[in-house]
Amino acid sequence: MIRINEVKLSLDSEESRLRETAAGILRIRPESIRSIRILKKAIDSRKKENICFVYNIAAEVDGDEDSIVKRARNSKVSVFSEEKYKMPENRRTSSLRPVIVGFGPAGFMCALILAKAGLRPLVIERGSDVETRHKEVLDFWNTRKLNTESNVQFGEGGAGTFSDGKLTTGIKSPLIGKVIDELIKHGAPPEIAYSATPHIGTDRLGKVVKSIREEIISLGGEVRFNTKLTDIIITNNSIQGITISDKTGERDIEADTLLLCIGHSARDTVEMLYNKGINIIQKPFSMGVRIEHPREMIDRAQYGNIAGHPKLGAAVYKMACHPDHGRGAYTFCMCPGGTVVCASSEENRVVVNGMSEYARDGENSNSAILVGIEPENFGSDHPLAGIEIQRRIESKAFEAGGRTYAAPYQTVGDFLEGKKSTKLYSVRPTCPTGTEPGDIREILPEKITDTISSAIVKMDKMLSGFAFPEAVLTAPETRSSSPVRILRNDILQSNIRGIYPCGEGAGYAGGIISAAVDGINCAHAVLLDETDDM
Repeated sequence: MIRINEVKLSLDSEESRLRETAAGILRIRPESIRSIRILKKAIDSRKKENICFVYNIAAEVDGDEDSIVKRARNSKVSVFSEEKYKMPENRRTSSLRPVIVGFGPAGFMCALILAKAGLRPLVIERGSDVETRHKEVLDFWNTRKLNTESNVQFGEGGAGTFSDGKLTTGIKSPLIGKVIDELIKHGAPPEIAYSATPHIGTDRLGKVVKSIREEIISLGGEVRFNTKLTDIIITNNSIQGITISDKTGERDIEADTLLLCIGHSARDTVEMLYNKGINIIQKPFSMGVRIEHPREMIDRAQYGNIAGHPKLGAAVYKMACHPDHGRGAYTFCMCPGGTVVCASSEENRVVVNGMSEYARDGENSNSAILVGIEPENFGSDHPLAGIEIQRRIESKAFEAGGRTYAAPYQTVGDFLEGKKSTKLYSVRPTCPTGTEPGDIREILPEKITDTISSAIVKMDKMLSGFAFPEAVLTAPETRSSSPVRILRNDILQSNIRGIYPCGEGAGYAGGIISAAVDGINCAHAVLLDETDDM
């Protein structure tokens, strides 16, 4: 096939014109193109008077591809070959089932690959299945009574189930295509294969994950919900089994392979692993706030007078800056037309996150504004010091919110002026557990709030209206990534033989796609492990 990059079409053009446009670029007749496939589709909004779609496409053509590319004399044209996923040979000799802890993106992709290889994996997930979990989360938001085992962080699908289902990633891996293919196969929108800003939406992601679970079970795997890992049985530096807790009590399971896909909020599990002698180190992480603007304001800032065009949808943004004499700051997990949600998983602690449905048609658009924290600023060399920082901030937020899981808020105008908020204006916060006015500087460290303040002013120059005084900041966003890394070697095992730290909670990923890719990599490592039964 032939790849053609940066093919532009106006908003009012039909995608059927791609064939004719490609033929012109390749200097061949349109009839010589057997098929066109979109590889990437993005919006070019740099010129507000001429917003258009930009495509990278693959064309299947009649004739010699090399000759056609050479004749085109265009640097944006090249011969294209697609790398297909190939599962490695199964060299595993153990008769025991591999056990996977956690059923987020790392866990469900790891389990799916192992199930396809015939290993009948056992998955244990501390939270509930996705339907029950949705009811439990809504109950928390309505009653403010937290279930610490099944919530926005824990349960089928992981933390990403209550997000935007965002699939953007900064990693480069041939396995990304495999993840996307499986998500589409199980019900995700087909456009995630080529959209520059792919997302599934929290309203659709749960159905996709449930379908993946059903395939795993059909292949001989098993998924146990409301089942928690409480201990690991270790002999001679190798895992021999695990202890689990469910509604029937505690019991041991023999196991020689344990994949820790625990997610970034399983703090009690990390503490248990540390106490069992598993090597864990500090890792940089970020924290900050959520900022909410009217969606129409962000749309106009990005698209000008053409905002609201049916082909554009809600506008997205992504910004980063480095304020003078400060740390770097960046926007993260932007949720157009979405809501800010209370994502607590521990009692008497408040943390917020962003969420949006597939339609992205809510009144507000929100994003995190985050600032990085390096281990040298943790104030302790203890491996779990970053977790304690998160906990202290989340506890302060709980107190500031009136001890009801309401999230503390401050208007942007008050925040920039350094005064406590007492009321709202045109922008109404969307957090379903409610909000309480206050001063975010009393919750987050001074270096963080000073950087955010400078960043908002700088980002306003990148996106007009970002410093809108009536916009709302909600705090704290502390769970963007794990503050620890569970060390692993070249064959992806920890210092305890048979234990595979995996995904975001282990410190090797930072989103749905990267976590899912790491899950596949760890599944491959299990398949290539030729160790006999222990």
